[in-house]
Amino acid sequence: MLGRGGAAVIALLTLAGMPAEAAAEGASEPRVRATLPWVATQLVPSAEWLVSNAGVRFGARWQVTPLLYSFGIDPRLSPWRVLVAEPIVRHAGSVELYGSPAYLAGGGTLGNRWLLRAGVRAYLPILDRGEYLSMSVGGAALYHRDQAGMAYEAGLYTLFGFLGVQVSHVPTPGLRMTTVTLNVRYF
Repeated sequence: MLGRGGAAVIALLTLAGMPAEAAAEGASEPRVRATLPWVATQLVPSAEWLVSNAGVRFGARWQVTPLLYSFGIDPRLSPWRVLVAEPIVRHAGSVELYGSPAYLAGGGTLGNRWLLRAGVRAYLPILDRGEYLSMSVGGAALYHRDQAGMAYEAGLYTLFGFLGVQVSHVPTPGLRMTTVTLNVRYF
């Protein structure tokens, strides 16, 4: 039985976004937030190879996740993450909105070297809640060379999500391409 002080604490934690059951049972939200070292590691791009009718081009790809919902974590904790998502939250099972700019080497003017994606991706655990192996499937709107298109993708990840491979295909005429990204994430 909770006293008046305990009920007040649960009410405050519930207002802060923690489910009431988690607050009552002693579960605590992780103190995950963007820090200067975290921001610095997010600036390190992943390597990308683009294969199209024009040949193979090397690129660098970044990603930002403004919103993530995890269905694979302890139900007593909030499933929502904004900007910063712990690897276990992402790879144990989640759906995220993401933005992903990529810079491609060669290929004309500076404006034609940028490729922009915005999409939705689902992560599903395969081994040990996704810590050893997880997969993703997703789709994105894509903008490149003043043209818009759609992209479909799939990926495999290991080492707690640190290392992965994503393959993306754009079937849109005029943009038809396949990209292979060596996804390296520093959390």
